[in-house]
Amino acid sequence: MSIRHGLLALLERGPRYGSQLRTEFESRTGSTWPLNVGQVYTTLNRLERDGMVAQGGEDTAGHTLYTITDSGRAELRTWFEKPVDRTSPARDELAIKLAMAVGAPGVDIRNVIQSQRRHTVKAMQDYTRLKAQALLAVEGGGARERDDVAWLLVLEQLIFQTEAEARWLDHCESRLIRLSATAATAGTEASAGPSSPSAPAASGAPTASAAPNVPTAPRT
Repeated sequence: MSIRHGLLALLERGPRYGSQLRTEFESRTGSTWPLNVGQVYTTLNRLERDGMVAQGGEDTAGHTLYTITDSGRAELRTWFEKPVDRTSPARDELAIKLAMAVGAPGVDIRNVIQSQRRHTVKAMQDYTRLKAQALLAVEGGGARERDDVAWLLVLEQLIFQTEAEARWLDHCESRLIRLSATAATAGTEASAGPSSPSAPAASGAPTASAAPNVPTAPRT
């Protein structure tokens, strides 16, 4: 998530001070990615160092105001026009967890998947309720309509994301069941030995295939 560009987008609407930027950022995104004032001022200092914002005096309460520069506007236009890079995806904790759970001693990966699925479905339900509230706010209009529309878009992205995660978890469980069944079949065939006594195994050759280390299918 680019706090840097988010702050530039807010500053393009006019001069702002640090805590005001934090409040407006969280209002626009529904506090999905909360900021602290320290993050805001650290980012502003870097933007000022890079010539993208400048201090522009103070308001009546003595807050230092920041304004966007021409260089900052150019950076913001480039950000809006350039697609988000997906060639180097961010690390996904759930994907890493499942990858490490495969074959881990004492870990039942089915339990890991089922626990995560319950959490994901609960999150999806919560997001759906919030979406209904956001729709009512948008339809009602008012001074916050722009922020309500922005929050609605963020919520819908979260809903699509959790729906995709739930489908992926279903796929993972099905994949593991199929692999487990394949491993069990291979183990049964290997334990039966050669079907013809006239064709003994060559000296030194393995007489059975090692079953892959995957969890067994759940009993029905």
